[in-house]
Amino acid sequence: MKLTFTIVSFLLFVALLAVPAIVVSYLQPGWLVPKFWVMFLFICLLTFLTLALIVIVGEIKKDLYTQTFMAATTVKILFTLFFVLFFLTKTTVNRYVFMADFLYIYFLNMGFEIYCLLRNLRNQNL
Repeated sequence: MKLTFTIVSFLLFVALLAVPAIVVSYLQPGWLVPKFWVMFLFICLLTFLTLALIVIVGEIKKDLYTQTFMAATTVKILFTLFFVLFFLTKTTVNRYVFMADFLYIYFLNMGFEIYCLLRNLRNQNL
């Protein structure tokens, strides 16, 4: 049940996260990097995999919840840094626009991930 609720809430979150980007792409196209949607999908996919892995491990074995959270978060950060490195070497972008777009996607995804995981922890303690 937790996994289904997490997936549905994540899909709703991604849809809400995409709305401002869609609006900005029509009103101010220069405010998004050329391959914004590739970056958006990559970071959202990493967040989804991280959330799913942590929730599944938390349901199977509660003792490994913290270790799984730390390992998955570390892997997510490393994959994201490699993606940024590859993205910046292959694409010419305005660095300020890239930084704003990247931080918008990454930190909101991270905030949602932490919110979901804290909600799951709070439910375990009840």
